Amino acid sequence: MPAAPVSGRTLKQQVFECVRAAGTIPRVDVARQLAISPGSVTALTAELIEAGLLRESDAPRREGDASRGRPPVALGIRPEAGFAVGIKLSDHAHSAVILDFAGNRIGQASVRSDALQHDFDKLIAAAEAVLYDALRPSGLTLSDIRVVGLCLPGFVDHESGMVPWSPLIRERDLPLRAIFQDRIGRPVTIDNDANMVTLAELWFGAGRGLSDFASVTIEHGVGMGLVLNHRLYRGARGLGTELGHTKVQLDGALCRCGQRGCLEAYVADYALVREASTALNWGNRGLTDPHVLLESLYDHAKAGNEAARAIFHRAGRYLALGLANIVNVFDPSLILLSGERLRYDYLYAEEVLTEMSNLTLQTGRPPPKIEIHAWGDLLWAQGAAALALEQATNVAVGADAASAA
Repeated sequence: MPAAPVSGRTLKQQVFECVRAAGTIPRVDVARQLAISPGSVTALTAELIEAGLLRESDAPRREGDASRGRPPVALGIRPEAGFAVGIKLSDHAHSAVILDFAGNRIGQASVRSDALQHDFDKLIAAAEAVLYDALRPSGLTLSDIRVVGLCLPGFVDHESGMVPWSPLIRERDLPLRAIFQDRIGRPVTIDNDANMVTLAELWFGAGRGLSDFASVTIEHGVGMGLVLNHRLYRGARGLGTELGHTKVQLDGALCRCGQRGCLEAYVADYALVREASTALNWGNRGLTDPHVLLESLYDHAKAGNEAARAIFHRAGRYLALGLANIVNVFDPSLILLSGERLRYDYLYAEEVLTEMSNLTLQTGRPPPKIEIHAWGDLLWAQGAAALALEQATNVAVGADAASAA
């Protein structure tokens, strides 16, 4: 979880988040970290304990502490104070993760998806099914869940709950949050899936303690999440950081969003499949399953097939261009490359990272660190659960729910 509280929070919420980030922490350390008086911490934590959100426990003695007398008291989150669920919808699988109020994962489920694109009603049914699949072995019921987080690829307006466009859904401009909320009878929050893998990194992964970093996801499409000053950046309309739909070639290849020249039209798996079908004439060999074709392309590249290697090389060069643009515009301290497609190491070969460095502004300082995190779908779902948990926390401590993540 975030190593330090962030701006834009009530003091009570900052105290709660400080305890959650630490796991267990004495009041005096909370006061020190937040630079507030011990009396303020005592008053606020008393309210949180009375509300059933925090509990006291004996803190381990530190070296040099007196061995006699009452053991020091530490604060911790009551895990059973509430639960949140995160759901990740994608072209190949739907996943769900359950978190307790302390952020521990206590349940999960994943089911295969049988279609690249769904009718809206079928996608809603699939989201509900994987939700119950996760609940069943945990012993929880839907009434135990404070908030459900839902993430999917495409243009997702977190604030309004609308989905202007998603490659998973045939229809456009859908009030996904309201419809799913009515269906399950629990509060729902939604967001773009790249934002959620970024939130998972901020809470649980390499982004802990970093004020600014970017996460680039490569799956059936290309996404990006951006953290600025410890907070997810979404843009004025809630549709920001759509790296996959930045233009890298005027009048270029057709993107699944309907426009031409988008980055993902050269890097995403459907772009690689399209290149292989054309350049290698595989479409006439009975290879129609895109997943089979993509794996075959990678196997051929590893075996030394120059045409297959050239396809990955071209995609890698476009990815280097996209990464360089991130560096030149945002100057993050770290860029994380995440997603199932990061198994294809040609996309992040040393020559790709070198080309990225060559395309960035030369200031005499080293470029940002690049890390590869080829996580599975559960990390994305865990990010959605973290978003739901933060909204549940805001409500529980009396903060404005609109300030979540």
